[in-house]
Order: sequence, then C-alpha cells, then structure tokens
Amino acid sequence: MLLCVNPLFSLGQTVATPHALELLAQHNTSCFSLLARHQSGDWGNVPAEDALSNQQAIERGYRIMSVYPLKTGKVWIITEADRSVTTVLLPEEY
Repeated sequence: MLLCVNPLFSLGQTVATPHALELLAQHNTSCFSLLARHQSGDWGNVPAEDALSNQQAIERGYRIMSVYPLKTGKVWIITEADRSVTTVLLPEEY
C-alpha cells in the first residue's frame, strides 16, 4: 500500500511496465516516490492546460496524467477515470 501525506485521489491498483521499471532503476528513481507525487498533485512536467485538466479530473472523475522527465527519457503515470488502476509506463508504450 502506497502512502501519500495529502492524497487527492485513490490510485486503485498500481501497475508498471517492465520498461518503465527498468528506466527508473537506471536512474535510481523510486516508482513509489513518483506515485506519491502524482497522488499529491505534483504532475511533473505537464503544460499548464494539462495541469488544469488534472485538477478538474479530480473533481469530476476523469483520467489523471503526470509526466516525469529523467535524464534519458520520461515516465508517464496515468490514473484511470474510475480510479480502478494507475499505470506507470513509457510514452512509447501508450
């Protein structure tokens, strides 16, 4: 179970692709720390309009997406609208 100090929404089941986990390991970055950032409203590197969309998604029950850049790539985190699952993946895996 992942704990977030100020969770804004439920993550549901959390899953990650093998390639995303491999990239995170290469950069010594914790998947759990990124999930906590996502759940607390730190969307990473998203345009202002996407950040606003995420805020509205929390209130209205839409899909939420964060983007976290690494030195050699980036990781996406997507929480489905029904909050049943949150997926950590690479952009090319979408």
